[in-house]
Amino acid sequence: MFTLVQLECFVAVAEELHFGAAAERLRMTQPPISRQIQQLERELDTQLFVRTSRRVALTEAGRTLLPSARKLIDLSAKAAADVR
Repeated sequence: MFTLVQLECFVAVAEELHFGAAAERLRMTQPPISRQIQQLERELDTQLFVRTSRRVALTEAGRTLLPSARKLIDLSAKAAADVR
């Protein structure tokens, strides 16, 4: 099962299309974000990004996952707010 942290990393990279920028945004270093994405890809058994030395792009699977990942993150934040 994938985790909320993996989804948050995925969304940040998907929106920034840059691992370094996503790391800054999440106040993390790049290696942990890369590991989270790799674990998510293993869990889903699919590649979510096309990575080259110059660019990062979403695959079709990544584009499909993005709206659901955003909803899950939002739902989690709402649940926490409701409890508080």
